[in-house]
Amino acid sequence: MSGKMSNDFSIPGTEAQQAIDDLSERFPQANAGGATARIVFGAPEGKTVADPAVQAAIAQVVQGASKAPEVARVMDPFTAKAISPDGKYAFAQVSYTVQGQELTDADREALFETAQSARDAGLAVEFGGDALRAGPETGIVEVLGVVVAALVLVITLGSLIAAGLPLLTALAGVGVGVAGMLLVANVADINANSLILALMLGVAVGIDYALFIVSRYRHDALIRKDGAEAAGRAVGTAGSAVVFAGLTVIIALAALTVVGIPMLGSMGLSAAGAVAVAVLVALTLLPALLGIAGRRVTTSKLFGRKAVDPEANTGPVRMGERWARLVVKLRWPVLILALAGLGVVAIPAADLRLGLPDDGMAALDTTQRKAYDMLSAGFGPGFNAPLTLVVDTNGKDAQQAMGQVGQAVQSIKDVVYVSPLGVSPDGGTALLAVIPSHGPNDVATADLVHAIRAQAGQIKAGTGADIAVTGPTALNIDISQTLDDAMVPYLLIVVGLAFLLLMLVFRSILVPLKATLGFLLSVAATFGAVVAVFQWGWLSEVFGVHETGPIMSMLPVLLIGILFGLAMDYQVFLVTRMREEFVHGEPAQAAVISGFRHGARVVTAAAIIMVSVFGGFVFSGEPLIQSIGFALAFGVFVDAFIVRMTLVPAVMSLLNRAAWWLPRWLDRLMPNVDVEGEKLALAEDEALPVREPEPAGASR
Repeated sequence: MSGKMSNDFSIPGTEAQQAIDDLSERFPQANAGGATARIVFGAPEGKTVADPAVQAAIAQVVQGASKAPEVARVMDPFTAKAISPDGKYAFAQVSYTVQGQELTDADREALFETAQSARDAGLAVEFGGDALRAGPETGIVEVLGVVVAALVLVITLGSLIAAGLPLLTALAGVGVGVAGMLLVANVADINANSLILALMLGVAVGIDYALFIVSRYRHDALIRKDGAEAAGRAVGTAGSAVVFAGLTVIIALAALTVVGIPMLGSMGLSAAGAVAVAVLVALTLLPALLGIAGRRVTTSKLFGRKAVDPEANTGPVRMGERWARLVVKLRWPVLILALAGLGVVAIPAADLRLGLPDDGMAALDTTQRKAYDMLSAGFGPGFNAPLTLVVDTNGKDAQQAMGQVGQAVQSIKDVVYVSPLGVSPDGGTALLAVIPSHGPNDVATADLVHAIRAQAGQIKAGTGADIAVTGPTALNIDISQTLDDAMVPYLLIVVGLAFLLLMLVFRSILVPLKATLGFLLSVAATFGAVVAVFQWGWLSEVFGVHETGPIMSMLPVLLIGILFGLAMDYQVFLVTRMREEFVHGEPAQAAVISGFRHGARVVTAAAIIMVSVFGGFVFSGEPLIQSIGFALAFGVFVDAFIVRMTLVPAVMSLLNRAAWWLPRWLDRLMPNVDVEGEKLALAEDEALPVREPEPAGASR
């Protein structure tokens, strides 16, 4: 019953996309939106591509490539004059009828096989282009993150049964979420990349949410000896926190729809759906499984040791409590040191450069990288960043219009040369190839695209033709610009809605403000680490980064959305426990330490699980997934251990009772969601089950 996941990529409202859409109507033979590949030939030692035997070998490859699956046409290098000045290199351009993500491995393999005859003749033949970029896949490395999560659960809860419940519910939630996505794909356009993000987040939050509820259940069950009552109280306290923590993640992800890139919107909504399912599973399936497991959740032993209560009030002073007391005692030095450390880590973020991956960032031993280097050596780096100029002749002679436009564009700085690509059957549309002097991710190439567009009016005045710049390079530049323009409204929506939600949860103004500022610190430090590893190359071998280069243009907005939601998770889980202690009568300073003691062990375990799950995706080999995995793993680590478990108790201690200040008029207007379970403590004896009075005359 599943639908087909989409691989379409578009950015509505941009010049590059509009040109592609217009060409699909007026000049469909151009296949402007289809994938492209380049077959790069290197002549044998001592020969040139003009040698008759070399020409014959190249012609055989071109003929074979034209018959490969989904290929629309192949431009012969001798016809297109795609020969390097020294005669050592040539390349053939392959155009496909579909986008690169829609090509199968068999389609790519069929193209690769055409090179064998030329290689047998002594030529070097390599392939490049977006047609070779396969969609992301999950593998055994990503599964290792779940294995680490299982070990952390066992260590934290001290019981195989208790540890198994979060894993079981997380897998159930992911199964339901992915099945739902496949069903929805029948009626909606869901991008294939959405599956990876939904899987990544679904597993991580599913385990975390269940862990918080199971931990609270074990604590209450050991006190009250009543499983049903303990389950009710766990869902009424930790479960309420899960709901609001999940809502912050859902808001941050769903808001990706405002960016204006359908693929990001699809990824955001799909991941938000997976998180929503994880919340529902934690509130429904998990309590049912607790009922089935019964006393074994609290009485089972591991290696002869009795299962521990992560939130126990009694027993030896735990490391979390000792840490909280130290932070509260030395709050000013801790605050200054933590802020200084985050500031240092954030310094590389000032050098952040955005772009999309190209073949120059591939591993040195791949055919894409070899083709990229051969083109750069023979023709210059700009041949890896060709621009397509669409010329609307407006009724003029197509050849004359192409010549005049080509002359005008040739005079623009950083243009190496302009060559014709073809004319539509009706003569109304012509295509020109513009070769820049710099590579696809160079700032000068982006400046050239803007310069050509800025002179469109002058070119029309001189030639009578309208022009538009498109092609993969221009499309990538437009993506970066679209994301830049959407960043501020996106941040306002996410932070604004989440601030209101957190104000409702904590019934405070300063606590949500502190939470938001802490998040900005985490993001700055994370951007700094990402630049250091993926752009500067620090520790790149450790993380399996083949080549350094610009940061994926979609990463900042994705990171902000996902990390904000996850950061608020730990804020909600840790600070609601502090508020719970404060509401139940403890002084503000003592409530910080007490709340930290109850939540530190579980929050630590949850953060390690998140880092493990996300860290597994660092070694996926796909640049976008790799950078997202690293950024999320590092961001969660910094936010959980530096911001939430160091800065938060220090600032809460400094604020004292003022942390919970809320104007009376606002207090009256806001509904009381009672996340801290205040109403559950109204009974005289908390150890006894709380029961509502029965109406008079009710049957027993």
